[in-house]
Amino acid sequence: MINIDELRFDEKGLIPAVVVDSVTKRVLTLAYMNRESLEISMEKGLTCFWSRSRQELWLKGETSGNYQHIVSITADCDKDALVVVVEPDGPACHLGTFSCFENPVWQSESLNEFSLQGLYALLEGRKRDMPEGSYTSYLFEKGLDKILKKVGEECTEVIIAGKAEDRKETIYEIADLAYHVMVLMVESGIRVEDVHKELASRHVIDHKVKQEKMT
Repeated sequence: MINIDELRFDEKGLIPAVVVDSVTKRVLTLAYMNRESLEISMEKGLTCFWSRSRQELWLKGETSGNYQHIVSITADCDKDALVVVVEPDGPACHLGTFSCFENPVWQSESLNEFSLQGLYALLEGRKRDMPEGSYTSYLFEKGLDKILKKVGEECTEVIIAGKAEDRKETIYEIADLAYHVMVLMVESGIRVEDVHKELASRHVIDHKVKQEKMT
């Protein structure tokens, strides 16, 4: 562990802090800390920043309730920037989005990495913009009942393919089911991170149950 005195604050007494979700590893926001806000963050275990626009301390979540519980704080090699890993209580952005970084600027076609978060963002865009001719837009237009019907149909298709022990078809149908479930998630305001955290909590519980059975 390094001492706070070893950190290199800039000429305004600030150091950039990149806030990262401990579960999804997504970058949530970029903010700034001064020595006092960093000390408060370490003392409370909650992110506290220095607002450059308001020129005052800013305890994240104090107004919104979206606190960020700190898991760790790490400095870079030059000790002039921080990565703050957190467990967030809610959206990081003042616009209500999970992350402040939601606006793609450029993406390589050849190095395009698929992610559930990326698919979720795409589905959100379909619901927001409702482009004509999009099947996803059609589902959102028809509403919850139609989406639920499709989820039920895809569940049945997975069962049929699985029972037939057709691996290729089962993978295909699971992908269809996953897509329609994510459409349901967007419609219901359930984020990938919500499901991720629920699964993580069940893993811990399941581990404890197994431990109890073994003793």
